[in-house]
Order: sequence, then C-alpha cells, then structure tokens
Amino acid sequence: MTETTLLFRDDAYLSTAEARVIGVNDRGGILLDRSIFYATGGGQPGDTGTLEREDGSMIQIATTVYGDSKSEIVHVPAEGSALPAPGETLVQHIDWTTRHRHMRIHTGLHLLTVALPFPVSGGRVGADEGHLDFDIDGAVPAKEAIEERLNALAAADHPVSTEWITDEELLANPGLVKTMSVMPPMGSGRVRLVRIGDIDLQPCGGTHVQSTAEIGPLVVAKIENKGKQNRRVRIRFA
Repeated sequence: MTETTLLFRDDAYLSTAEARVIGVNDRGGILLDRSIFYATGGGQPGDTGTLEREDGSMIQIATTVYGDSKSEIVHVPAEGSALPAPGETLVQHIDWTTRHRHMRIHTGLHLLTVALPFPVSGGRVGADEGHLDFDIDGAVPAKEAIEERLNALAAADHPVSTEWITDEELLANPGLVKTMSVMPPMGSGRVRLVRIGDIDLQPCGGTHVQSTAEIGPLVVAKIENKGKQNRRVRIRFA
C-alpha cells in the first residue's frame, strides 16, 4: 500500500504544488507522494487538472479516486497520456475554477442542513448545483422560505474551519452525524469535522470555503418527491 500526503485536506486553496511520482498502478493510475487533487468521495467529484513534467509537457488528469485505502490517491490520466516514471518530480495544477465551485456548493449544502434540520439520506456536489435528500415526515417548507433562510445563513459570513475527534468521541456523540445511510469513514482512529461558526458541526472529508459569504447567492432550484418521506432539494448559484 502506498500513502499520499493529502494536501487538500489541510489547505483546500492550494491550486499548485510539487510532488514526486511514487508509482503507476496496473491500470495506469499515477500515485504521488503528496497531492492537492481531491479524490471522489462523500458525493463530491474528484478533481481534474494537469501534471507538469520537467520538460514542460502536461499530463491531463481526467479524475482522481482513492486506491486501496483512504490514504492512497490515484490520479487517472486522460486516455493516451504519456505516463511518468517513478521518482520523477512533477508540478500539480488542479482545475481551480471547478474546484472552487465545488467548495462553494459543498459548504452551501452544509448550510442547507441548518435551514432544513431533517435527517439526510443522500446528496451530491456539482460545479453548477448540488442536492440533498431529506427524510421529511410532514409538510415541506416552501421553496421561497428555504431559499431566504439559506441565503441569510450564507450572507452572515460565518467562518468555516476543520477539527478532528477520535472514533470513540464520534460514537459517543451520534447527533453529529446527519446522514442516515452513510457513516463517516472510521477505523483510522480519528474523524474530520467541519465547523461553520456556531451553527453547524458535522463529519466531512470534503473541501470547503473559509467563510460562508464566499458562497454567494443561491437559489433553491427544485424540490422533488423521491418517495413517501424522501424530498430532494436542489440548490444552484443564483
């Protein structure tokens, strides 16, 4: 098993960084000793971008996924790309425009769980919109009311930060987990939490903005009926 230092976890704003190739797997995936590329997980897509070689040529990265563990990041090159050699030094460049939109939508979805304090059964982050599935038994608040509350929370400029707790601390505080169907990854001994001011704290491994004001205006695009109590709420940039 190869391990990658997850630079994106400590600094989501890193858009370029040097790294050393530590291997290429049997499917052509590139493994680096350190990575700014977010790997697909938690409903957030993996980053795309390029790896710049010493001769100035670029390797296009089509997506990023986890390997055999959550500490192994696989950078999947576009079909037909040349592959680097182990030990080669590269410069990573992520598609920052897309990543930043993911960050804004992802933090917006955390605020949506504050505006709609119901159990969450699923969700997805996108560059243009995101959605959460809520288990709502009874009347669903009006779309306009949700949107007004959501934008008020964003405009309030709450700071966004991360912290860590142990697996045992999470098990002792089950109320931190808002998702019904998926438990946060455990087993490494600690779990990452994302805190938004004094209004929200929940486990999350994704990338987020530093302040809710950075999200910008949002609209509730649609509320869909996905089952007896399942309501999908879609948000997008205004």
